[in-house]
Amino acid sequence: MKKTFKNPEFQFGFLLTLGASYHQGSDVGECLETARRIKNGDAESWFVEWSATADRIRQIAESCHVKGHLISAREAFLRASTYYSAALGLIDSSKDPSRMMPTWEQHRSCWDHFVDLTDPAGERIAIPYKGTTLPGYFFSVDRSGKPRPLLIMNNGSDGPTSSMWTMGGAEALERGYNFMTFDGPGQQAALFKQNIGFRHDWEKVITPVVDCLLGRTDVDARRITLLGVSQAGYWVPRAVAFEHRIAAAIADPGVWDVGAQTWFKSLPRSMAQLLDSDDPVAKAKFNRNLEWFGRFSKATRRKLDFRMRPYLLETPYDTFKAIRQYTMRGVARLISCPMLITDPENEQFWPGESQTLYNALTCPKTLITFATSEGADGHCEPTAGGLREQRIFDWLDETLMHV
Repeated sequence: MKKTFKNPEFQFGFLLTLGASYHQGSDVGECLETARRIKNGDAESWFVEWSATADRIRQIAESCHVKGHLISAREAFLRASTYYSAALGLIDSSKDPSRMMPTWEQHRSCWDHFVDLTDPAGERIAIPYKGTTLPGYFFSVDRSGKPRPLLIMNNGSDGPTSSMWTMGGAEALERGYNFMTFDGPGQQAALFKQNIGFRHDWEKVITPVVDCLLGRTDVDARRITLLGVSQAGYWVPRAVAFEHRIAAAIADPGVWDVGAQTWFKSLPRSMAQLLDSDDPVAKAKFNRNLEWFGRFSKATRRKLDFRMRPYLLETPYDTFKAIRQYTMRGVARLISCPMLITDPENEQFWPGESQTLYNALTCPKTLITFATSEGADGHCEPTAGGLREQRIFDWLDETLMHV
């Protein structure tokens, strides 16, 4: 596939945004024209141009809403939410990272307007969690209220809530599943508004979600399913190892160890050895060395700040040490529900880990490869929405036949 951007971060962000067009989360012409205006590798240009497109489409949405063109308004609000989120993708490397929260608020406002304009309208739900609540959204196939299979969409490390619509939610409704998604610890509103950080033991998140949903008459308790994208390729397998009310689960892609390749692969051995000690001297040395690396490379420093943010830990040492817990080692054998694992060619964040996770499973399991020749390679198959969802939902339909 011919690349629009030479910079791999720009190219991946562009493909994610372009791929959302399969379920009207973006429009192809809007994406191509915005990309044309962006200077390759220039994060400020990226932010400015995606923001400009988002502002323009939001104004269209608001105008249509006022005039009573509700379908047009709904579609435009969804596209605007996607473009605001795209703008945020490189905000830490832009000239003014303080624009993050105002831009995120715009994204969330557009998404909420979209939710209200769906038919039937999406429902905001509050999931009890550790003395507070996590924000969630529930979407129904129709207003009948009859029990239906439910797909829970579990987001990854930094994806927008709106992407849960374009990466599975809309297709679930088309196929007769009710669908819900939520902001878990470290994700979106839970991070930005509630200051709740990531945790490795994700069953402590999914169990409250299931508890909340089981009280609904429109949920078939025997057919609750869970689909995790990106870093949720770790969280979902981890959760279903302990939460056994999930009938079937999907990891897109499979993640065996969150940190092994994305955090530790380029860490010098001497630095990794410092993490083996709880000695304050070792901790100070680790943090001092990373600070030095950050001074040498601003790009490294900004990327580290971005990746550390959802963990809400005080120092790099604390964060790196915590990430060691994010592994399926010793846990995968506890999964009993059927699992589907996607394995895209050219997986850039966790290459080879789908196969590693698949090999460790003892439950009923399926591994599906997405190939370059199909236009379906890369992390989460960003430009193959139709093929991705055909394979995932055909597997899910067939699996639930036996529940």
